[in-house]
Amino acid sequence: MPLPRTELPQHRRRPAAAQLGGPEGNERLTALVGATLLVLFAAEGVTLLRLGRLLYWHYFLGFLLVAPVCLKIASTVYRFTRYYTRHEPYLRKGPPHPLLRIVGPFIVLSTIVVIGTGVLLGLQKQPHVYLGFSLLLLHKLSFVGWAALMTVHVLAYLPRLPQLLTADLHTGRGGRSGGADRIAGAVSAVGGRSLRYSLLALALGAGLILAEWGAQLSSSWHR
Repeated sequence: MPLPRTELPQHRRRPAAAQLGGPEGNERLTALVGATLLVLFAAEGVTLLRLGRLLYWHYFLGFLLVAPVCLKIASTVYRFTRYYTRHEPYLRKGPPHPLLRIVGPFIVLSTIVVIGTGVLLGLQKQPHVYLGFSLLLLHKLSFVGWAALMTVHVLAYLPRLPQLLTADLHTGRGGRSGGADRIAGAVSAVGGRSLRYSLLALALGAGLILAEWGAQLSSSWHR
């Protein structure tokens, strides 16, 4: 028989989802990973300016992106799934803007194609032909489409990004007064901040392992 509500300690009465942050925690994780990817993709774009000389770093950053991209897709798909399975906290949070809901799936697909074709190019060491297109051409075309979609995505979320990124920095600071402040601090404290940063660190660590291995494949293109 379950214990009466009054016999449970305060921290045990919170649902596990609330302890992990719920939709707000998911949103912060998505923003945190998204900001990291924005920096990494920008660095990857710089390598395109001198691809012949920076091919090693193009491969390094490309493989480094794999794990954080998977984490970003996972956090986005999780919110999508929870909302459309009518999980109450996510229903209260509401859906993204209609335009972003339309663009979102195409961003995920184009990202997978860009990263996937890049990885295949490294593994196969030459531009094989698929469906009448060379793998290298598919990689370039998917990048163009991805860049256009990402421009819309970034411009839509950029105004809110600083607020989402700094929200966790104020978590757990002492000296707060007032009931509302204490409640806000408590909600932030059970928002899964440590888990979010741990997931990002894990993704970057896995990405670095892939990058160290994948960057060596660039030598096969120097002939």
